[in-house]
Amino acid sequence: MLLLHIADIHFRSPDCLNPDLDPDRPYRSALVQDLKKRVIELGPVGAILIAGDIAFKGAKDEYQTAMHWINELAAVAGCPMERVFVVPGNHDVDRGCILRSPQTRNAQAAIANALHERRERELREQIYDKLTGQALLAPLEAYNDFAKMLNCQVYLPERLYWKQDLELENNVILRLHGLTSVLLSGMDGSDDNRESLYLSPLQTVLNPEEDVVNLVISHHPPDWFMDQDDANDAICGRAKIQMFGHKHRQRIIQDQQYIRYSAGAVNPDRNEQGWQPGYNLVKLNVVGQGSNRQLQICSHMLQWQTNPDKFRYIETPEGESVFSHTIKIPGFEQPINSTDALDDSIRSPADIPEPSTDEKSETSGEAAMGDAITRNLVYRFWNLKSSERREIALKLDLISEDEISLPEPELYGRALIRASDQGKLEDLAREVMNREKN
Repeated sequence: MLLLHIADIHFRSPDCLNPDLDPDRPYRSALVQDLKKRVIELGPVGAILIAGDIAFKGAKDEYQTAMHWINELAAVAGCPMERVFVVPGNHDVDRGCILRSPQTRNAQAAIANALHERRERELREQIYDKLTGQALLAPLEAYNDFAKMLNCQVYLPERLYWKQDLELENNVILRLHGLTSVLLSGMDGSDDNRESLYLSPLQTVLNPEEDVVNLVISHHPPDWFMDQDDANDAICGRAKIQMFGHKHRQRIIQDQQYIRYSAGAVNPDRNEQGWQPGYNLVKLNVVGQGSNRQLQICSHMLQWQTNPDKFRYIETPEGESVFSHTIKIPGFEQPINSTDALDDSIRSPADIPEPSTDEKSETSGEAAMGDAITRNLVYRFWNLKSSERREIALKLDLISEDEISLPEPELYGRALIRASDQGKLEDLAREVMNREKN
């Protein structure tokens, strides 16, 4: 599977609303044109991962322009829109909303100012309270309205972060974890400082599982968090692939246990030092069998140069255009000289234990909605009229009357996951199709 990793697109209104007066447009267009050539060489993109800062000030019109460009990007990449995944960045936060809302500022301050040993508990209390939970997400309203189309919206407390499964070869699952690094972003409407944000152990569960490769995508890298040491240890210990944005510095770290990418910004500020747009293409292949399976990773890192204007490969210290890396895939080591070591094909069904309830539920619900058919259904569902979405959700008992007042990204986000949990995706698909015909 080929992954496209980008970040920091920074669609800035009013500039982006008039293409002829948008000085950042040529770099976005050049990226699309360059990607078209790379796809001919490497094959179509299996998933597009956007690590935050889609907008510049979290404005609705910025996301409308962004969605048009992402559609163009996905078409050139040969990647269906249902395989586009996003997380919020600090520029996706409406800081004016924070300044206008004492409740948002108070909720952020309660978490940020809590004692270290109490901060996790304070975060939990704030996100589980209906009013303060909504206040914390109010600055992300426009982002959530955009991200709902991609099933990547955030709502509290259940969806502090999202996760989705993609299938690789040999029954290996690539589990994407989209982390929300911006709950405390823009406190008091000001710029974020390093170590001013909080991730928390609630987002780094990243449960290790056989045949599952965890991939983390977050706008901010760990060194921007108050809990940076704990967050970094958890991410490095549990996620084989890590993708970040924010710093506008294109980097790769290859460790025996993991690989970490920092995206170059699609549109960094043209006045910043070290200005260099960039993007990453990451090819994943599963090689070997059984406990010897490994994930073969080939990384192509493209960076902008001027005069002539074009993207070029960043080279390895050896002068190669591809960074090659191999990581062992998590799997159960069968004990030797034991009936447990027998191949399933020569064991009777009675000898093979049934998965526990916990094991079954881990791949159900939200994570299992990562397959292309289901994500396409989600995309089509959101393209219906609001009244049609409500009618379907009520008919299938996916929402209750007392939930109607919730923001739509949360209301129908819950409904879609319930459809998966309750085995109603086929019913949902039938209802969506009926409305599409009318």
